[in-house]
Amino acid sequence: MNDRRRVLITGATGGVGLHLVQELGQEYDLIQHGRTPRTPEQEGALHTADISAYPEVLALMDGVDTVVHLAGAASPESTWDDVLGANIVGTRNVLEAAREAGVRRVVLASSNHAMGMYDRLEQWPVYPDTLPRADSLYGVSKIFGEALGRFYHDEHGLDVISLRIGWVTEDPLEAEEDVLRAMWLSPGDCVRVVRRAIEAESTFGLYYAISDNPNRRWSMTNTTLELGYRPQDSWVDLPGAREHVVEGGADVPDTWPAGS
Repeated sequence: MNDRRRVLITGATGGVGLHLVQELGQEYDLIQHGRTPRTPEQEGALHTADISAYPEVLALMDGVDTVVHLAGAASPESTWDDVLGANIVGTRNVLEAAREAGVRRVVLASSNHAMGMYDRLEQWPVYPDTLPRADSLYGVSKIFGEALGRFYHDEHGLDVISLRIGWVTEDPLEAEEDVLRAMWLSPGDCVRVVRRAIEAESTFGLYYAISDNPNRRWSMTNTTLELGYRPQDSWVDLPGAREHVVEGGADVPDTWPAGS
């Protein structure tokens, strides 16, 4: 008898989604959604539903316990047309389809850009309950997702865990900006925080998802206490890394988040 959770990952062909597929496949029965297969395994397993088309999204939900919703426009330089269908209509479709299908939990991939104006203006620290303040239309779309998730939790009892994901990359040293290194989320820690978002007893919350970086400006107290997330990586532990400590946090480019 298979008692493993059935987990739908939307956006499973993106960098984060594909990494989660590769690392969580032994723990969960995964359903993969995306645009273009990235691996031979995905050739036969990938569901290519249009996230902005509700009937197609609903068809993905059969028997699903948890949705990890990553699909959508991912650049802070996305236009309104980019985010409208993919991030706003698409997120509504995922939440509504999850409700209709009786899904237990949705893990929403939010973003640091939902609070990014604090970073541009260097107004730190930032806490999960600080007033949202987007730095882009992409950030606005993520605030919408968080607010809609709260509604679906309050109105319909759906578990909604929103992860304000930092900067996921293999090599944070490729960036010169201190703020990017500060919000680094290592691939390993990315898996750890998503796993906890799937399994934790908490049924709703906004949680920063960042590695154990000493120059972090964003509070993860509730992420560690309520989700049980324990980051194990830090950019300063990488070969060749050296932190130049700036009291109050190093300056952020006035053009933030352009190029991030």
